[in-house]
Amino acid sequence: MYFFSEPGFSPGVFDQPISEQVWRSKYQYKTALRDIDLTVFDTWTRVAEGLAIAEPIDERDFVSKQFFEAMSSFKLLPGGRILSGAGTNRKVSLSNTFVMRTIPDSLEGILDVVKEAALTMKMGGGIGFDFSTLRPTGADVRGLDCPAAGPLAVMDICDSVCRMLVSGTGRGAMMATMRIDHPNIEEFVKAKSDPARMRNFNLSVLVSDEFMQAVENDSDWFLVWENKKTRQLKARDLWQLIMRQNYNSAEPGVLFIDRINRVNPLGYLEKISSTNSCAEQPLPPNGTCPLASINLAKLIDRPFTENARFLVEEYCKLGETAVRMLDNALDISKFATEAQRREARSKRRIGVGITGVADALIMLGIKYGSEASMRLVEEWMRLLQNTAYRASAELSASRGPFPLFDQELHCQNRSILSLDGDVRKKIDQYGLRNGMITTIAPTGTTSMFGGNVSSGIEPVFATSYLRTITTQNGNPTKQRIDDYAVSRFRALFGDAAPLTDAFVSVGDLQPSDHLRIQAAAQKWVDSGISKTVNCPEDIGFQEFQNIYRSAFEQGCKGCTTYRPNKITGSVLSEC
Repeated sequence: MYFFSEPGFSPGVFDQPISEQVWRSKYQYKTALRDIDLTVFDTWTRVAEGLAIAEPIDERDFVSKQFFEAMSSFKLLPGGRILSGAGTNRKVSLSNTFVMRTIPDSLEGILDVVKEAALTMKMGGGIGFDFSTLRPTGADVRGLDCPAAGPLAVMDICDSVCRMLVSGTGRGAMMATMRIDHPNIEEFVKAKSDPARMRNFNLSVLVSDEFMQAVENDSDWFLVWENKKTRQLKARDLWQLIMRQNYNSAEPGVLFIDRINRVNPLGYLEKISSTNSCAEQPLPPNGTCPLASINLAKLIDRPFTENARFLVEEYCKLGETAVRMLDNALDISKFATEAQRREARSKRRIGVGITGVADALIMLGIKYGSEASMRLVEEWMRLLQNTAYRASAELSASRGPFPLFDQELHCQNRSILSLDGDVRKKIDQYGLRNGMITTIAPTGTTSMFGGNVSSGIEPVFATSYLRTITTQNGNPTKQRIDDYAVSRFRALFGDAAPLTDAFVSVGDLQPSDHLRIQAAAQKWVDSGISKTVNCPEDIGFQEFQNIYRSAFEQGCKGCTTYRPNKITGSVLSEC
């Protein structure tokens, strides 16, 4: 039964009503006068043809058909900005992810960056800021003989601007980062203790290797401004403050910033100090990246049987198509600032990833978080990394490498050296079209569009749950939603058949299960991973803070946890 169907809808295309509702509210192209996309096939056609404009004229038909076939049956899910904007007359970005330019420590500079941020969000991008460059509260403002308001006051301004834009372009999303030695780090850590403050921000602390060693050694830690030590405290006390704040309010997250910069293939060109709003894309100032995810839940043949298998050849073909699709998106996308355009096209960052991972594991009969699941996720990402790099090298052969490519320096990076030999040979021969290639995004809305498959590499939240949605008449209503794997299982075996042991959800997992999967995937991901380690409400504080130490020790680039609490409450309701 389809709750939102209208004339022109093709029955059987959407697996669940929520998928059609997401399409209509987010991705269907329509104007105030009429619907232009009458069916989801029109959306796929629009996006495919819009992206193929970047191709030579004689190749556009062939490539647009390739793009359409990849998107059909929801096997390749471009990022929401691409789905809603490609092939339209809208002045929008096709990238979901941005980091704003370095914030100058001056009133004029701050206001210029705030304006650019507003324009970026207006065009559809989620953004990140590093507030470490702003002088601490109470520092002297030269020429005015008055104390500075500090970084948090600027964050409040950005939060208000984002809130202003919500009604016009959908909900804005921002990330704020601050380095661990900034004099205002304690205030930053506690900034969201007030449930009404900074609701449009996610917060992450930039934690250095030196600080982690100081915590290990129980050493002193110095807060620094302009190379001068302003205060001394115990590293463990500061770490405990971060952990306690996370325990009580699920923020701030932690970014292991030295590791992020150390393994960055573009490290010879840039220094990273922030990420996009969901942290899957560590980006330099003015950085941006379009996204697409391969839906693994649609690539399982004979699911729930002993003969279930993963369609490897189709997976690799989709990976090749995704690289071409996103490379094209860079050339046709609009940008809020010229600096963003230059950054995007000089390094040609793209983010090819996966989603539906937990559902795919279930259909193969493998429990999420098990050793078998960890090995399989690592293999899936290893295969995608090699496929995507091969495709980028082949694109470079015909289109040329990204303008700032340095063959010697780029190929010294660990991620390049770990690729298969035949892929490295192609890179040696042709270079690379794209400076960064893989990432794992949260894919919340696009995963619902793709059949309500599990998001990114997250586990299934619940086999069935209630979600508040807005119907076409504007009224909110609660709707029962089944996980994709559950829906497939019921369709094959009936409602009375007991679910298999592989049907585990968030409530069945330990935090270590989450970390194993994140760490396994990170080995073969250039950029970051959007991943939340869900914790039970009654987890002990000592066990809780060990999660972050374990994430650091296992090679993760960051860690975000979620424990139900009084400030943020819970997210969804199980049926």
